[in-house]
Amino acid sequence: MSFEGSSLNSVHLADAFEAAALRGPDRSFIVSGTRRLSYAQVDQEARALAAALADLGIEPGDRIAVILPNWPEWVVTLLATAFLGGTIVPINPALGYHELKYQLRHAEASIIVTAPSYEGRDFLEWFDELIGELPDVLYLVAVGNEDFWYDDRVFPYRELVSKGARLETPAAPRDPDATLAILYTSGTMGKPKGVCLSHRNVVETAWRTVEALGVTPEDVSLVAVPCFTIFGTSMVVGGIVAGVTLVLQENFGPARTVELVAREQVTLLHGVPTMFQLLVRERSFTAERLPTLRTGIIAGSPVGPDLVQRVRRTCDVQIAYGLTETGPTVTMTRPGDTPAQRIETVGRPLPLVEVRIVDVTTGELHGPEAIGELAVKGPNVMSGYYRMPAETRRAFTPEGYFLTGDLAMLDEDGYVRIVGRRKEMIIRSGYNVYPREVEDVLRAHPAVEEICVVGVPHEILGEMICACIVPTEGAIVRGEDFVDFAREQMADYKVPDLVRFFDALPMTSSGKVKRRELAQVVALELTAS
Repeated sequence: MSFEGSSLNSVHLADAFEAAALRGPDRSFIVSGTRRLSYAQVDQEARALAAALADLGIEPGDRIAVILPNWPEWVVTLLATAFLGGTIVPINPALGYHELKYQLRHAEASIIVTAPSYEGRDFLEWFDELIGELPDVLYLVAVGNEDFWYDDRVFPYRELVSKGARLETPAAPRDPDATLAILYTSGTMGKPKGVCLSHRNVVETAWRTVEALGVTPEDVSLVAVPCFTIFGTSMVVGGIVAGVTLVLQENFGPARTVELVAREQVTLLHGVPTMFQLLVRERSFTAERLPTLRTGIIAGSPVGPDLVQRVRRTCDVQIAYGLTETGPTVTMTRPGDTPAQRIETVGRPLPLVEVRIVDVTTGELHGPEAIGELAVKGPNVMSGYYRMPAETRRAFTPEGYFLTGDLAMLDEDGYVRIVGRRKEMIIRSGYNVYPREVEDVLRAHPAVEEICVVGVPHEILGEMICACIVPTEGAIVRGEDFVDFAREQMADYKVPDLVRFFDALPMTSSGKVKRRELAQVVALELTAS
């Protein structure tokens, strides 16, 4: 497969989009509900938005925060950022106030593109409070038709685009190694880290991924994964590179997904294991109901062979492995792989991507079939964590390999098997949750004496979050009390699914909680119940 007008030696998102728009300006690019936008229409809107932002004083290198669900405006803002030479900062609309404030402050965002309100969160009201605490934020762009209070720092999206249509598109430098996006992921101690990904990181990785899948401009891709994640962002960029039609699903629901696939004749369906677990339980998710559905990728957390086999009764599917720091794809299976390779491994590295297995104790390289930490090097790997030089140094080996924190083995044919996680991260429904972050919140509850948060296996979610608590003496509490307490301060996906009470937590001789033992106790309890 080839893409005219592009070069792997110089990849920039603006160039990739211009090439796709030139090949088929009148073809559908974005489908969202009743809205259908061609490549030419999105091109015009993105250029107008870029011109309007430049007129406000937004310059190359400035950070543009986007707090939106899977709406066309998210894609337009991404492209406008590329035309402007800026850096997009995708933010989860489900974050709580303090989580949102941290990311905006740390990213030093100059402007925010958001809905006035979304799912009970009044972002305009939050902005009114935040503006005094975030000196870097100059403006807010409000997307939607709702009435909102007026402030000379707040601009309606449509008015801004209309104004920009009369202005000249900024001629910003197109450096493929400039930072395209900063995406936040939790750190090992729960502190969010901003992953800096260049145009080359994201565009080239997307290119290699769609090549491996055999994607063509005739394909229709359903984007049900949130765009603010690296998985969602890569799906959008991959769609641009290949020139496909993107069908945006605002909120995943298995019945709605099946409806969209059937109605829009979707051929590509990617998602995290939780999504596919729910889809295979949907009676209408069949090859007969969805004859156009050809293939897709399952990634984001460990995938069981049973799920793969059940999905393949409806369509072919490939398994991929990656992280936000790797743009995201490191490895993936291919259609020509053996059944065992396609089920038992996460495939082979993409072209130009190198993987090594590192001894977790000595740091020395392992040979085939030995278990160690997976290390990655290639054009997909981030430049570093934004404003965190010490964290960046710790993340790389002296030879420049990124340490994933995942335990793996590499066979003699170059296929990777993920066997566990060195980090304590819990992956719930495709979201990364770090125990320390949840523990810090719940530890503030007056009835908590000791706490340890662990992940326990779950068929649908992948892992559930369990808060193991030693209550303070004399406290009369229910598990729901702690769940409600956490929900007031954190995103819903970080809130514990279970609360278990203990008289004491199992400890090592050095005073550390035996997390693995604790998780096993909870898992056994659930199995027995």
